[in-house]
Amino acid sequence: MITTDILIIGAGPTGLFAVFEAGLLKMKCHIIDALPQPGGQLAELYPKKPIFDIPGYPSVNAGELVDNLMEQIKQFQPGFTLGETAVSYKKIDEEWFEVVTNKGTVHRCKAIAIAGGLGTFEPRKPTMDNIADYEEKGLEYFVKEPEHFRNKKVVIAGGGDSALDWSVFLSNVASEVTLIHRRNEFRGALDSVEKVQDLKNQGKIKLITPAEVTAIKGDGKVEAITVVRDGEEAFDIETDYFIPLFGLTPKLGEISQWGLNIEKNAIVVNNALDYQTNIEGIYAIGDINTYPGKLKLILCGFHEATLMCQSVYNRLNPGKKYVLKYTTVSGVDGFDGSRKEAEKAVVKKID
Repeated sequence: MITTDILIIGAGPTGLFAVFEAGLLKMKCHIIDALPQPGGQLAELYPKKPIFDIPGYPSVNAGELVDNLMEQIKQFQPGFTLGETAVSYKKIDEEWFEVVTNKGTVHRCKAIAIAGGLGTFEPRKPTMDNIADYEEKGLEYFVKEPEHFRNKKVVIAGGGDSALDWSVFLSNVASEVTLIHRRNEFRGALDSVEKVQDLKNQGKIKLITPAEVTAIKGDGKVEAITVVRDGEEAFDIETDYFIPLFGLTPKLGEISQWGLNIEKNAIVVNNALDYQTNIEGIYAIGDINTYPGKLKLILCGFHEATLMCQSVYNRLNPGKKYVLKYTTVSGVDGFDGSRKEAEKAVVKKID
C-alpha cells in the first residue's frame, strides 16, 4: 500500500507542478498516470513541439518543459505509479481516502487532486476494416520520436494544426512527406498553412486535396496506401509510414463514476476558492476541470495547482496559520535534505 498526503491523478505539467507547491508546504505527493512516463500529453503527443506562452520562456519544447518540471520537483521526492489508471475511490474515515488502480495498486491519501488533462484519450481512427492489422507496424497515431522517420517515406492525413505542423517538421527529416486532406481548406494556424504552402512550392511536401485514404496495403506492415481524390478513380502511393492525425476523443474513464459533478466531459469545481469538487477533499486542476471563464492553458493549471495546495494545507492543519513567504526570502527545503536559497545580504562598510 502506498501512503501519501496528496494523491495526484495525472502526471502532466499541472500535476507535476502541484508536487512543487505541495513540497513548499511540507506535504508529500504521489502521482498516478496511465502513460508509461511522466509528462502527459506533452510527452506523449508533441514532445518536440515548441510552446510559446510559458512565462519566462520565449519558446520551450514540450519535452524540455517536462524535463525542467521533473528537475524542479526532484528535491520533494514524489512517488509514481505509471502505466496504471485510477478506477475507484472510497473514504476510509474522516482523514483518509483509498484509491485503487486497474492493476490493483492501493493508495491511501488525505486529499485527491485530479489533474488528468483531457482524461484518458484515444485517437480518432480512420474507418477501415483492417486498421488494427497495421497499428505500430507503420500505422502511427502520434509522432513520439521524429528521428524514427529519418529518410523514410511518410504520408500524413488530416487538416488541423497537428497535421500541418508535423508535415512541416518531418519535411526536414523524412525522405518524402505527403499531406492528404479531404478538403482544399485547412483548419489551422495561418503561419502553419503558409509554411506548408511554401514547402509545397519548394517540392518538399506533396499535397493531395481534396482526397481521402481509403485503404492500407502491405504484407505484415504498411507498404502503400490507397487514395481517392475528389471522388475519382483510386490510386496507390508507396510509403513506409501512414500517420492519420484526426484528433483525439477525450474520456474521463472510471473517474466519471465517482459521483463528481460533470459538465461536457469536464469536472465542475469551485473556482472562487480552491478548485475543489462537490466531494470534499477531492480537487480537479488543469484541463480536466471547468468553471465560468475557464481557459485550458498550462499557466492556468499552474495557478490552480498553487491554490489547491494551499487549500489542502489548511484542511490538513486546522487552526494552524500559514504565513506565505516568497521563495526568494524563505528558500526551498527539499525532502532529500537539500536547500536552495538566495545569497544572504552582507553588511560591509565601503571606504
